[in-house]
Amino acid sequence: MTMAATPPHSNPGDDRNLVVVDDKYLAPSFEDRLRLFWKKYSTAVLALCGLILLGILAKGGWEYLANKKDLEIGTKYATASTEDQLKSFAAAHPDHVLGGIAQLRIADDAYAAGKFADALAGYQKAVSELKDGPLAARAQLGRALSQVSVGKASEGTAELKTFVNNEKIPKGLRAEAAYHLASLASESGNSADVQSYSDQLMKIDPTSQWTQRALSLRAKLPAPSAEVSTEGKKAEAENSMQIKLPGK
Repeated sequence: MTMAATPPHSNPGDDRNLVVVDDKYLAPSFEDRLRLFWKKYSTAVLALCGLILLGILAKGGWEYLANKKDLEIGTKYATASTEDQLKSFAAAHPDHVLGGIAQLRIADDAYAAGKFADALAGYQKAVSELKDGPLAARAQLGRALSQVSVGKASEGTAELKTFVNNEKIPKGLRAEAAYHLASLASESGNSADVQSYSDQLMKIDPTSQWTQRALSLRAKLPAPSAEVSTEGKKAEAENSMQIKLPGK
């Protein structure tokens, strides 16, 4: 009886009968990688998206509330017309720009009424609340003029000079400050300073009304070169007092 052939035994570690598979076939596809990533990190991704969405909603809600509050403050400011109403509004909103503007209006009214001490206090508060920008510069100019008016001429004049030389300030306000310096010089009869400030005004803004007014002041005063010096006046007085003797 013929025996069936016994199949050969496979030796452990003998891979001669294995089929070689291409590396590209073993690499997972993009879809597979994406599926594995989502399976592993989906919870974290959803949590992150939720946080971002909450942040967007919170920011939008905050902006809505802020805009609503600004609208309410603006409405209250628009209805404040009397001095007492402006003072109440400014006291209630010291950290808001409209509170600073209310202080500026109060100071302007006090200055126009000749209440220069009150104006100085109001302008100081406006400067502190407005901090920077054209309105803050406007308050600084008012503060300087109020200092001059209450007898602090040296402080006010020094601030006006600094104001004029600051090119970051709008030229209209700088021109007004230069005119006031020229006016103060004119009141003291200082033709040289009147000429100097009017020349400076021509550089700042030759078409400004303040320039024209300064030139008008300049035209009313004698030219600096025509003025008699103090030593010349003294010598002239001494000569007029001398007694001329006969034969001398």
